[in-house]
Amino acid sequence: MKPTFLAVIPARGGSKGIPRKNIKELAGKPLIAWTIEEAKKSKYITRLILSSEDQEIIQVAEEYGCEVPFVRPYELARDTTSGMEPILHAIAQCPGYDYIIMLQPTSPLRTVEDIDNAIEKLLENDSNYCVSVVETSESPYWMYKMSEEKVLQPLLADEPIAVRRQELPVTYSLNGAIYIGKTKVFQESKSFLNNDTVGYLMSKEHSYDIDSMLDFIICDTLKKM
Repeated sequence: MKPTFLAVIPARGGSKGIPRKNIKELAGKPLIAWTIEEAKKSKYITRLILSSEDQEIIQVAEEYGCEVPFVRPYELARDTTSGMEPILHAIAQCPGYDYIIMLQPTSPLRTVEDIDNAIEKLLENDSNYCVSVVETSESPYWMYKMSEEKVLQPLLADEPIAVRRQELPVTYSLNGAIYIGKTKVFQESKSFLNNDTVGYLMSKEHSYDIDSMLDFIICDTLKKM
């Protein structure tokens, strides 16, 4: 039987860095529209829904064809709310799907190919989880902490510091674009990161995560190219 996938776009109204970020116009469309349009093209996603407490975001999402089966409670839309709580709430409101996918609207350069390839990676590996990653530009093997006395201390204290870049191991970081998990296992662990989480490697060009106005300008420029 073909597995079923519930995809959730979490988008709350409060945004301190960029006011009204999720519906701010980026390259001619509200930011959230880019995620909705790519997710709707997926050959695997069974149902695409929005989780938001904000009526304006809800209206915009519906205009672009995203289902909004519930309004997120305000207590799950605070600055202090864990990012997993709205996903767990969405599963409770829309039960019965084999897999849960979280697609944050702050990754507008993510494509449907990225989404479907990540799903295929999870299924091929028969894993409980798959998350998208990008190769790091700066290696943690060359990173330091600084003590109160301003003394530099290697971040990876137990690892030898390589002198040549070619000697450094390749490292990856989460890019925030795609999180997939088996629904029942996710409900138990409340996390997409576990010992068997597989990584889906995305290009740097598709991995921009909008957290600042500079990020927004970069993505706007790239979308217009």
